[in-house]
Amino acid sequence: MSSTYRIWRRMKMPDFTRVHRYQSLPEQGPKVLFFSGGSALNKISRVLKEYTHHSIHLVTPFDSGGSSARLRAEFDMPAVGDLRSRLMALADETVMGQPEVYALFTHRFEMSLSLDVLRGELEQLVAGEHPLIKPIPNPMRALIQTQLSVIQEKISATFDLRGASIGNLIISGGYLNNQQQLDPIVFLFSRLTKTLGEVKTILDSPYHLGVELETGELVLGQHRITGKENAVLESPIKRMWLNKGLKTVSPINRRIADDRRDMIESTDLICYPPGSFYSSLLANLMPEGVGRAICQNPNPKVYIPNLGFDPEQFGLSLMTQVERLVSTVLVDTKSLQDISFGGLDYLLLDDEYDYGVIDEHKLFALGVEVIKTPLISQKAEKYDEHLIVKALLSMV
Repeated sequence: MSSTYRIWRRMKMPDFTRVHRYQSLPEQGPKVLFFSGGSALNKISRVLKEYTHHSIHLVTPFDSGGSSARLRAEFDMPAVGDLRSRLMALADETVMGQPEVYALFTHRFEMSLSLDVLRGELEQLVAGEHPLIKPIPNPMRALIQTQLSVIQEKISATFDLRGASIGNLIISGGYLNNQQQLDPIVFLFSRLTKTLGEVKTILDSPYHLGVELETGELVLGQHRITGKENAVLESPIKRMWLNKGLKTVSPINRRIADDRRDMIESTDLICYPPGSFYSSLLANLMPEGVGRAICQNPNPKVYIPNLGFDPEQFGLSLMTQVERLVSTVLVDTKSLQDISFGGLDYLLLDDEYDYGVIDEHKLFALGVEVIKTPLISQKAEKYDEHLIVKALLSMV
């Protein structure tokens, strides 16, 4: 019978010796797991793959805006935009044809063109005659054509292709072509593009987000929460849940798959990274089993808060963010008599940026320690992805 223990070591920040070791042998680098949704982490991911090929990215499938909304409404499926963008961020750029694959996956159909013209473009892609698909070598090209042919066959005559991401259409075709499962098509594309890390949705379910505001108002849909496509919320968010559909309040949840649980329990470091606080970060922690798996892992857990203004954090101080994060993790462990380890160990901050009031006593009560180190680019008031990566790798 095996047991799990926590050990301590002296940590330098940043630890250049440790970082250099990982950069020399990234194929033997540590497993660093991120709970992240949107594009905020893509730049960090592109740097991270130079140091480790074993990072794990659990992304949210709950987006309900943009072209993803049309695909979700058409096929009652999870959102795949974050999945697609992270796969491309981690893809091995030395693989033959990779720039062409990236160009295809990130291309969007023109908003100004007619539906008939866009249908013609899709037909060209399926036939392998479109300028974006011609340079891609086989078997990748043939695989892409197969998934696009499925989409072409299944979308309705009125489906609006304007602004649609080709990468999202390809992954959606694979989803429909694999018994409405994302994992098989993600696995296939990960191998063909030699993704230097692992990317999965936290759940393979077509759920949405719902929130209650402090005013008592109920809001359904990620696109109504972020303040990007709709007006910024005028009241702080009080609570959030996973919802079935966008028409009525219908809370729902589901347990994460065993492979996700194993990833969380065994990773060398868990990072709660910058990004939309509710729709990208906390949403990833809501499925059943996530918090329990986090608290079974003895290794470091670190939170890097946002800089500047995140509309979803309206009314939240840094200390309230930390408390919401910890409570979201621990709510999944209430049925446990004994929690092995905590949900958060470190708050990683830039050494000069003003994050507001930091209550050391409250953090101590939560079991959280503050680490301050240079994290912000001198050229602009934003995180430097190289400094972030080096700080995280110094902790493992």
